[in-house]
Amino acid sequence: MSDTSKGKAGTLYLVPAPLDFGCESQTALTEVLPEGTLRRAASLTHWISENAKTARAYLKRIDALFPLAAPLQAQNIAELPREAHKKGDHGNKGGAVFDPKPLLAPALAGQDMGLISEAGMPAVADPGSSIVRAAHDLGIRVVPLTGPVSLLLGLAASGLNGQNFAFVGYVPQDGAERTARIKELESLALRQGQTQQFIETPYRNAALWQALLQTLQPNTRLALASGLTLETARIESHLVREWRQRNAPPDNRTPVVFAIGR
Repeated sequence: MSDTSKGKAGTLYLVPAPLDFGCESQTALTEVLPEGTLRRAASLTHWISENAKTARAYLKRIDALFPLAAPLQAQNIAELPREAHKKGDHGNKGGAVFDPKPLLAPALAGQDMGLISEAGMPAVADPGSSIVRAAHDLGIRVVPLTGPVSLLLGLAASGLNGQNFAFVGYVPQDGAERTARIKELESLALRQGQTQQFIETPYRNAALWQALLQTLQPNTRLALASGLTLETARIESHLVREWRQRNAPPDNRTPVVFAIGR
């Protein structure tokens, strides 16, 4: 533990990234991120990232607006273990079990640090929560910065219950397991009035979409949101029976946030 009582530890900033990662077009940073967030990010030189390459690409975009405190080549960017951002970083469901505290050594030495993922808010539907928890355990101040969170944007635009909701991550890829999970989530949504929200990665959307239309009850409401904050954003919310008539599946090239409820 550091001697934080003397104020020597730095601060861990949770730095949101734009939601256009992997998309064909990009949104101007100033359209989706406050100036204060961008200026703070520009002032940092030590990072914990999901991916160092994409972190540098984001910092390059920031540098075009607000000069970085150190050149890109001099930025200190550490990566979370690959297993952590593929299977979670708390050891659940086969996820990575690792000690995140060494990654926070610069903060203990007095350096402010940034935690960053490829899109959206780190540690929300993305890796990094183990870093945040370790920071609290070490007495390091944690400050989340303002920026886009796809889950909340999708929920707000769905027309579904925003007072009682759950984010459940990904549904299984196996057909039988996926069907069972969809039925389980629908039962929760209809019985408790709790919106059930989940996500899917590009090129798996089509299979999940077909499973949803085949499995859900006709009067269940199904919402989708993709390309959020982009000019090509698509946000729609209809009853399943209406979706079946529309024959309008989501784009299979971009991540999608789904939600079901009543």
